[in-house]
Amino acid sequence: MSRYYSKSKLLRRGRAMWGSYQVWRMRLVFWLGALAIGAVSVGFARLADLAQHLFSTARTAGEWTFLLPLVITPLGFVFCAWLAMHFFPNAQGSGIPQAIAARHLHDREDRARLLNLKLAVGKIVLTITGLLSGASIGREGPTVQVGASIMLQAARWGGVEQARGLILAGSAAGIAAAFNTPLAGIVFAIEEMSRSYESRTNGAVLTAVILAGIAALGLNGNYTYFGGAPSTTLHASDWWMVVICGIGGGLIGAIFSTAALRGARRIKRWAQPDVRRRMLMLAGASGLAIALLGILSSGATFGTGYEQARAAVEGTAPSPFFFIEKLAATFISMMSGIPGGIFAPSLSVGAGFGSTVATLLGASISLGALVGMAGYFAGVVQAPMTAFVIILEMSDSRESVIALMAASMLGYIAARFISSEPLYHGLSRAFIADSIRASRAHQRPAAP
Repeated sequence: MSRYYSKSKLLRRGRAMWGSYQVWRMRLVFWLGALAIGAVSVGFARLADLAQHLFSTARTAGEWTFLLPLVITPLGFVFCAWLAMHFFPNAQGSGIPQAIAARHLHDREDRARLLNLKLAVGKIVLTITGLLSGASIGREGPTVQVGASIMLQAARWGGVEQARGLILAGSAAGIAAAFNTPLAGIVFAIEEMSRSYESRTNGAVLTAVILAGIAALGLNGNYTYFGGAPSTTLHASDWWMVVICGIGGGLIGAIFSTAALRGARRIKRWAQPDVRRRMLMLAGASGLAIALLGILSSGATFGTGYEQARAAVEGTAPSPFFFIEKLAATFISMMSGIPGGIFAPSLSVGAGFGSTVATLLGASISLGALVGMAGYFAGVVQAPMTAFVIILEMSDSRESVIALMAASMLGYIAARFISSEPLYHGLSRAFIADSIRASRAHQRPAAP
């Protein structure tokens, strides 16, 4: 009897460990979703780079072509805004607030309004169109919404109901594949997306990041986003630069974040009488402002700012005023209502600020760019661990670990004095409110 009992117990344990056919089917769908996120992220990155190259080529093709943005950029902004309103609602902006909002919604249809495959396609197309127009936007935030949409759709096909955990996993996989930063993907999921550690989803997040990373590495090879930072020795005098870049970057980032939250709310109220017409007017005016800024800065403020940030990390400082110009271009692009992220532009702003401080202090440009990115990015998103880890992985700057950690924490502390609400979570409130209103309107019975 005891032998029979122990054998049946082992069989139950074996079934629990290996799972049934249904469990393995769900796992397979989930794994394929994570691999798809990696592949789509690589394709998205290549198309985004091509779009920036085409815009730059058109702008510099002839003697007077530097004036082309005065036409291309406003028209491109209006076209993006029109497509977003008519065909891809909830595609506007970064995409991270939509993923955060979807995690707070309990109804499947409400989540589907913010995360679905049609929206993922639209997000990619519209972000590329924005970069073709010279917008100061990035693809990394949109990749989060795309990744979460793919994972949620995979969950529906596999019959998985743990939507919150899968949105978290898809978002983490999107960040990991976009930057080739697997650790940053995990930290981003814990710190920024969930604001807490959920033990039930940690395995899903880790698995999604690994599989998306494998897909990205298979298609792109191993690389560091900003190349390799030159070897730098941290001297005692450099700590003044770390403190200035941390606190200064955090304060500037918090000002940007606060202005963005207040600006988004005021624009929403201003647009209410005639939303479509007014938002198209705003997009056109924003595009014209971006074109003028780009021409005045000799093209430095167009696009993601990746080239300027990478050059600063490698020791070549951009113009001392680049970070101010790029910050203005990023803010205008964000307020215009077109789809696009602020991850890469924010890193370029931080790199410009840090390299300017380093130049004034006679310190290492490379180290200044790194700690400037850490301080500013931590100030914008108020996620110091994400800022530190993502910059460490992107630049392979292990010698600057303590400096990056210090700048990130100083930036976060400084930002909290100005803004108590993280940017992405503040922006997500509007999507949550709109989803609740849409759900109530759908449930309300029609008037007799």
